[in-house]
Amino acid sequence: MKVLLVGSGGREHAIAWKIKQSPKLDKLYIAPGNAGTQSLGINLNISDTDIDALLNFAKERDIDLTIVGPEAPLASGIVDVFSEAKLPIFGPRAAAARLESSKSFAKKVMKKWDIPTASYTSFDEPLEAIAYIDDISSFPTVVKADGLAAGKGVYICQNRLEAVSAINEIMVEKVFGTAGTTLVIEEFLDGWELSAFVFTDGKSVSEIVAACDYKRIGEGDTGPNTGGMGAYSPPHIWNQKIKDEIMNLVVKPVIDGMRKEYEAFTGTLFAGMMITKDGPKVIEFNCRLGDPETQVLLPLLKSDLLDVAVACANGTLKTSDVEWSTDASVAIVVASGGYPNSYSTGHKISGLGNLDGKTKIFHAGTTTNPEGDVITNGGRVLSINAVSENMELAKSTAYADARKIFFKDIYMRNDIAKDIG
Repeated sequence: MKVLLVGSGGREHAIAWKIKQSPKLDKLYIAPGNAGTQSLGINLNISDTDIDALLNFAKERDIDLTIVGPEAPLASGIVDVFSEAKLPIFGPRAAAARLESSKSFAKKVMKKWDIPTASYTSFDEPLEAIAYIDDISSFPTVVKADGLAAGKGVYICQNRLEAVSAINEIMVEKVFGTAGTTLVIEEFLDGWELSAFVFTDGKSVSEIVAACDYKRIGEGDTGPNTGGMGAYSPPHIWNQKIKDEIMNLVVKPVIDGMRKEYEAFTGTLFAGMMITKDGPKVIEFNCRLGDPETQVLLPLLKSDLLDVAVACANGTLKTSDVEWSTDASVAIVVASGGYPNSYSTGHKISGLGNLDGKTKIFHAGTTTNPEGDVITNGGRVLSINAVSENMELAKSTAYADARKIFFKDIYMRNDIAKDIG
């Protein structure tokens, strides 16, 4: 098979690494890819949001399957365009991807189908949102940009001043652009947060799998939100009861409801969950694999990812057997100093050749310079993953290799999977 993989981050490097293992793969193209994916396939000078150029390439090269990694092209309708051209593609159509691209839409469908989630109100005017905040009697409360904000559009506000500031940043200053045209203010949920994933063809769903990621930049979960600074799987609270509750109360209702009343959801459904004293509740839905969760989950996938993606695209997932290892997996994200705010790039990365072979290095914000050196090219630069029979060994192995890597202003959290044995 000839496969086109869309994206350039650590998630896409992990996907490329996994599908490269398939005996059915003949040729892999990555658009645009990074310094890590170039060793697994052919990087293309095509942006992951240039749908016309991606379509033309897929037609010219007779691509058998396109796999979309990031959310932006899904929200922009890449699956609709490819499907209309009769080109197989893995991912949801834009109408189904609204589960991620519009938090207010996701809240509406959760309310309609009695899916457990936080109570909420949505607003199109900042003054109305501020008036609502003035009537809140207790904090914290959560303020979210409605649209796509690269995982950074969520504010947990401890008081009125923080909430008003968040509203102004989102709706007045437009720090997330049009993603902040509407915002959602919702109840703060207390509990243990995890990310749950299933593959689906719109009817059937795979076994559910989960990971925990670390969103904030600072140790002890302090500072602003990022795209994710590390992850581990399985969650230490993960058990059959929680799996069944999420599947029966969340996954099956939303997959069935989308198919019957909106648009069938195909691809990967990612449910951000809070396990509260009253049971699991949905924080938000995403329409693709997570980052950095993918970097801990795909090393645990025993099945052929290419087979799974084809089955989802073709509507034949019920014939596929998706199996996961029960081992522990940890990923440490190495970032540019200053991220998620301003940071510099173009710094040479050293130490990649000094690793002991027990870890997997997934590139994210990397490229190569004219001399062939791997250099930094983004905020989150690398993910270092280790898999072991126990969490403590996986964690110590990942950190041991992460600390062998160096570039100017390198930064990582030192508490990923801390105290998770």
